[in-house]
Amino acid sequence: MQKVLIPIVTFALGVGVAMWAARPQPAEQPAPAARSAFAAIPDAIGSQDLTGPYEVVKGWPKDISTLPGNEKWTYGAGEGVFAESPNRVFMLFRGELPKMDPPKATLLPQLGPSISFPVAGLWRDATVASLPGVGGTDQDTRKWLTAWEGKDDQIGIKGPPYRVLGVDAKWENCLVIADEQGNIIESWTQWDKLMRRPHSVYISPYDPEKHVWVVDDNMQTIYKFTNDGKQLVQTIGTPEQEGADATHFNRPTFMDWLPDGTFFVSDGYTGTRVAKFDKDGKFVKDWGIKGNPPNEDRPGYMNNVHGVAVDPVSRQVFVNDRNNHRIQVFDEEGTFIKAWRIDADPSSLHLLYIGEDRNVWTFDRSTHKLLKYDQDGHLLYAWGTLGSFPGALWGVHGMHVDQEGNLYVAEVDNGRVQKFRPKPGANPDYLMAKPVKAVWQ
Repeated sequence: MQKVLIPIVTFALGVGVAMWAARPQPAEQPAPAARSAFAAIPDAIGSQDLTGPYEVVKGWPKDISTLPGNEKWTYGAGEGVFAESPNRVFMLFRGELPKMDPPKATLLPQLGPSISFPVAGLWRDATVASLPGVGGTDQDTRKWLTAWEGKDDQIGIKGPPYRVLGVDAKWENCLVIADEQGNIIESWTQWDKLMRRPHSVYISPYDPEKHVWVVDDNMQTIYKFTNDGKQLVQTIGTPEQEGADATHFNRPTFMDWLPDGTFFVSDGYTGTRVAKFDKDGKFVKDWGIKGNPPNEDRPGYMNNVHGVAVDPVSRQVFVNDRNNHRIQVFDEEGTFIKAWRIDADPSSLHLLYIGEDRNVWTFDRSTHKLLKYDQDGHLLYAWGTLGSFPGALWGVHGMHVDQEGNLYVAEVDNGRVQKFRPKPGANPDYLMAKPVKAVWQ
């Protein structure tokens, strides 16, 4: 009986398997499309987020060589930018450099075997090429010209040959204004001689008269101009005299305001403090102690105070403690609240920006990325690629956003200002927030 059942069962199984294999097969279904959780354009195909949620506006602004009689010159180091509106954008430069095409690839055997130049398309560092010749921490600003010429080794460049003023660089068109199409509509050349190393430019969002402020770290001053540039109405600090008191700065860098007009100054490259002033520019107080870089972790100790931004709601003051690779946060009276360290090694933050969403944006010159943090230091987004082509970033030293959401960046190393417009469909969380609503908008 058992011998009979085995063939029958085997036969039945074979028929069943054959019928199962011969059944109609469902059509192959494609894998569900994954929606990116981090891409600036969630549905974009093949994107790298090279320019984050933006597209670069090529050809903006027009080159300074388009000005009559200036055909042989281009922009020097781009220090700052401020958009009063899309049709009036202030751009701050350290003079001008010779306009020329990039050099062809060249071997440099005098430096060593297999060395060539340019590297990765980078060929002229505008912040090294531009006047003046001093910029870093503890450098002697009185030697600005001889350092640039190469007659001392303060900046690591020593001749001969020596650079020549008027040939290798010139000091003109430091503050220019462009319209929405990139046309240069104003140049405040009447104030070029007043400046030596203009560092940042602003209009307070709480000033109905829209005065224009320029921080000059080599002159140890902050200048306040009428909006049309015709008058200098105030100078804070003592020109060409360093210090750390009510009337002196030590290489001031940036500033920001509270809604009542109170403002704070990061002071500075050599100084180690934040200075507070009332709405009329009268000194109120300061705080900060010289630290021990690069790993200082004591609250309130600072080195190279290179950025300040104010949260207008909490009135907290965010400070870029650059040489200690951290951001410190204080209340408006200078009481320490918290700090967070930037974990890139090394990092070199250039500035801070807080817009209407109250998040903190910065740029790291070491990684060449724009970084968005919440107020506790959590990274929310980052983008940026080193290069000199349109949309790449090299040394972002100033940034601002206009009322339409366009982003502007000034680059010291590339020697330019770029304009970026939001891409259609961009994740709004990845856009740099518009500035605090101004009383004059």
